[in-house]
Amino acid sequence: MDQIVQTFIIGLSNGLIFALVALGYSLVYGIIELINFAHGDVFMLGSMIALLLISGVFGVTAATSPLMIVIIVAAVILITMAVTATINVTIERLAYRPLRNAPKLAPLISAIGMSFVLQNIALLIAGPANKSIDNVLPSVNLLSYIGVNTVELSFRQVFVAVVTVPLLIGMSWFVAKTKQGKAMRATAQDPDTAGLMGVDVNRTIAFTFLIGGALAGAAGVVQILYNNVTVWNLGFRFGLNAFTSAVLGGIGNLPGAVLGALVLGQINAFSDRYVAANWTNAIVFMVLIGVLVFKPTGLLGQQLADRA
Repeated sequence: MDQIVQTFIIGLSNGLIFALVALGYSLVYGIIELINFAHGDVFMLGSMIALLLISGVFGVTAATSPLMIVIIVAAVILITMAVTATINVTIERLAYRPLRNAPKLAPLISAIGMSFVLQNIALLIAGPANKSIDNVLPSVNLLSYIGVNTVELSFRQVFVAVVTVPLLIGMSWFVAKTKQGKAMRATAQDPDTAGLMGVDVNRTIAFTFLIGGALAGAAGVVQILYNNVTVWNLGFRFGLNAFTSAVLGGIGNLPGAVLGALVLGQINAFSDRYVAANWTNAIVFMVLIGVLVFKPTGLLGQQLADRA
């Protein structure tokens, strides 16, 4: 039972990171019906930028005072989100907007091409080897303070929840309640009619990429502080899990993306512990195929009638 609970905690932490990345996939697909395959690589760049800032620019170590670590981590999150948001908007402007009215295959190929471009930029700059940082977060079992020593709840796992949960809630509130969120939903439903009603469609789509890129950057910071390692092709693995999460929950459905990510986080964790880590990616692909075959609309997706 202790192993099951421990595995569940690990799966929950992984699922929350997947959720931040999955929201970017769902946001972009929901508004322009494009799978942004470069999104996972924007997340990878976020982890690289965070590593550079933490270990290079600010020089954070385990000996740094807790208050300074909190201030620096907050600054790193904001800076990384700003940089990755800018990267994502640039990708939309250069690679996707000129092909918006082209056949669907053209922007799809462009997205795959942008993914390779970002991967190779990271490969040229950072090299092929894993890049790691020292664990700057306290290595303590928080459950030991209440007398539980057989299950570990680390400060890093709590940090994942503290950062991701407010972002997920804030994102849901923003889309549902704000004027810009209503413009995003209107554009997703019918961009032509939204344009006639005064919505700046190009600006709204660019803003969607801005938010998606910012979330990917935040996920990159959380990932590097949680796992302490990044690599140039990290975006493929996390992108696979995040995309599968979005499909599992219902592509284009934001609560569905979060639910799918939490479910997939548990699948990953239990597969790593009770099957084999080498089989985890294969199991993720099998889950993706199974969802597409038996429930193509996902767990929370709805079957829409064809437009006349």
